[in-house]
Amino acid sequence: MDVETQAGLDGLSRRGLFGAAAAGGIGATGLGLLTAERAGAQAAGVPVKQWREGRGWGWVWGRDDEVGALNELGPELAAKALRLARGRVYDLGLAYDRSSFKFAGHARGEITTFRSPDGQFAEGDRPEITTGNSSRTSYASCLNSISDNVATQIDGLAHIYQGRDNHAYNSFKAADIVGDRGVLKCGVETIPPIVAPATLVDVAGFVGKDPLPAGYAIGPDLIRRTLAAQNVEIDVLDVVLIRTGTAASWLRGGGVGRNHTLLKRSDSAGISVSAARYLVEQRGALMVGSDTSGLEVTPPKEQLPGIGTSFNPVHVYLLVQQGVHILEFNNLERLARDRVYKFAYVLTPNKIVGNVAATVQRPIALA
Repeated sequence: MDVETQAGLDGLSRRGLFGAAAAGGIGATGLGLLTAERAGAQAAGVPVKQWREGRGWGWVWGRDDEVGALNELGPELAAKALRLARGRVYDLGLAYDRSSFKFAGHARGEITTFRSPDGQFAEGDRPEITTGNSSRTSYASCLNSISDNVATQIDGLAHIYQGRDNHAYNSFKAADIVGDRGVLKCGVETIPPIVAPATLVDVAGFVGKDPLPAGYAIGPDLIRRTLAAQNVEIDVLDVVLIRTGTAASWLRGGGVGRNHTLLKRSDSAGISVSAARYLVEQRGALMVGSDTSGLEVTPPKEQLPGIGTSFNPVHVYLLVQQGVHILEFNNLERLARDRVYKFAYVLTPNKIVGNVAATVQRPIALA
């Protein structure tokens, strides 16, 4: 699939959009305003730069862009989010250790004590320990060997590749950007600090199956009915978090997801391709996430048109085609218990250069 076909949702490709702007004498600022006006966005005083209803985003931020939809972040959106905060803080991160459940395609984490108090004195290889240290001061440090795709995480735009040319977001090809020491484009260090309004869609609570059964597909109609029952709407540029109840299973596994058999069941519940398109193209979701390891239903119940079959078509759609980051394994249990459906979502991803996801994160919700 060529660049024009991949990026040109509804016939509006990156090249076509910027080419039309140049031909008409429209600068970058004017182009953003024009697109926002066409979007008819309902972001309540927040400028919308490039989202367009019926298209979403796509590859519209320029040939060298590595940020995607998060280019929409700004002071107005942060201020809107913080107006939702009234003093309650919710920890959305899940604790992780070497026994924790994970997607089988990722490495298990190991934590090793690299320096111990007794070991330093026994080895005697550090001058600060052996010389002028009559108080016997010592320290401990650990070595972490861990996948960048475990526990509470944000998927970066270099995570998924598609097509015979192995391209990621914005036509970046794996042969050009995936090195032996991480990725050279779209690494997690490019993800800005995130402060944005968010909406919880408690599907498990609405359908009365908590957690949702294995392979349970969440489509657009179910999302709409859940929102109606919650008496809330998704605003343009909201972070959208889908609750399946899987985090509750994680917490029952010693607090760190050790109960793999139980987790495997509900972890395969998730959104369909149609739901992903609805959230991005119709509702303007800035990011989409859930309390599972992969957000989408597995095995997939439908595919993206025009690209053939995929084991994770929602990832292809969000990360590759739209430049929308994915949030996984968020602990949504306390939010659901307190029926908090609108809140500020705050996440500052780590800046490990070259990682394709930010792993074992600790986002918070302010409500």
